[in-house]
Amino acid sequence: MGLLLLFNGSFMFISSGIGFLYKDGSSKGIFLAGLITIAVGLLFRFTTKGFKKEVKKREGYLIVTLGWIFMSLSGSLPYLFTESIPSFTNAFFETISGYTTTGASILDDIESMPNGILFWRSTTHWIGGMGIIVLTIAVLPLLGIGGMQLFAAEAPGPSADKLHPRITDTAKRLWYIYFGLTVAETLFLKLAGMSVFDAVNHAMSTLSTGGFSTKNASVAYWNDNPTIQYIITFFMIIAGTNFVLSYFAFKGKFKKIIQDEEFKVYIINTIGISIIVAFVVYFSANVSVLATDTQVIAHPMVLGQFESAFRHAIFQVVSVITTTGFVSADFTIWTPFLTMVFFFLMFFGASAGSTSGGVKFVRHIIMIKNGFLEFKRSIHPNAIIRVRYNNKSVSRDIVFNIIAFFILYLIMFVLGALVFSMLGLDFTSAIGGSISSLGNVGPAFGSLSPVNNYNSLPLLGKWWSAFLMLLGRLELFTVLILFTPYFWKTNRF
Repeated sequence: MGLLLLFNGSFMFISSGIGFLYKDGSSKGIFLAGLITIAVGLLFRFTTKGFKKEVKKREGYLIVTLGWIFMSLSGSLPYLFTESIPSFTNAFFETISGYTTTGASILDDIESMPNGILFWRSTTHWIGGMGIIVLTIAVLPLLGIGGMQLFAAEAPGPSADKLHPRITDTAKRLWYIYFGLTVAETLFLKLAGMSVFDAVNHAMSTLSTGGFSTKNASVAYWNDNPTIQYIITFFMIIAGTNFVLSYFAFKGKFKKIIQDEEFKVYIINTIGISIIVAFVVYFSANVSVLATDTQVIAHPMVLGQFESAFRHAIFQVVSVITTTGFVSADFTIWTPFLTMVFFFLMFFGASAGSTSGGVKFVRHIIMIKNGFLEFKRSIHPNAIIRVRYNNKSVSRDIVFNIIAFFILYLIMFVLGALVFSMLGLDFTSAIGGSISSLGNVGPAFGSLSPVNNYNSLPLLGKWWSAFLMLLGRLELFTVLILFTPYFWKTNRF
């Protein structure tokens, strides 16, 4: 916890420097928040210095879950100290939404925020995108602490691809790729017409699949600049791809990328769904503007041009599949059919090993394959028929784990919607808020649609949404296991 707070405080100093550079009055408040965060981090470090540094599964789950909570608590301080968000509930909501890369916001006027705060807001995305713990395990071995248990708790997906035998080197390589892609997108966006500040912030939000923007209209602010939207779309697709494949791309091992089953399904589905949505938008949808009750905040989309329809379609499909949550148009008014399409897309998620939330394609692939194989098993009950993925047999334990995950995911979605409805949300808003929070998507439906925000949620609703964000970001088991009695038994595991 102490080490994580030291990292957090250091990033606050960078945001304080941005506030000082733009002279927006936020520098002192953010700097004070950084000092307090680092002081608490040092206190934690020195008071626990003499204890045995041993991390096993139990400690790994605790460190990951509590780490996100501590980071979110300390990350709320810049908002509070600068009075940008004076309410603790709202400040915590905005912060955990950033770290979990959900992108749901309670801010009614983003453009009125100081640049230092906007940069800190995007930084929470960027830190959370690759995972606070993955960053930390590159340093923990220096302290005599093994990092494998933390990596397993942070990335509890069905596979654990590694770029290098040592987990520390894996974390470093992931961060090199992450940082390099962020710099690359920043340069492209700047060349396409964004300011340096906007380019940096949107690059951090894109690669983390977060979705915080510096504009009230999100990316719809640049609807008259198709190049910017295509650049962001391209990097959202990369961010939704397994970062191991990005590493292979840098090494020139393109054959491994082409042969990856999840990547092929991810790309084919994304393109196919985008084309379907584009045709429906072109012929049927009423998407002339993205508007609020008071003003039009985007340029009109010309329905007579298929390029415009395709651009908005692929942008929104990629944004929802990768759980980025950027908005170029209000997709909730694109006919009832497309509303249902986007609702189901929120269950997809992109690739395992990416920064996106959601169920992930690899789980869908294995569940569907196992479902079809049940027909064969019914005919040949004594035969041993295994699910195969990437030409390799998938163990029954992994299949059972995926089925359990999906059942828990559906249970938490239903429970989330029920709680939202108890708190007064209508049916559309309740189910939309539940899947959007759990899947770390951001924009939802009803009162939580792209033209609204989460500020309308009641107090308890914001805390419930924050819990669902954390649950979804850490893929259920890491958090829910803490609520089981056998986790707290004295026997080691």
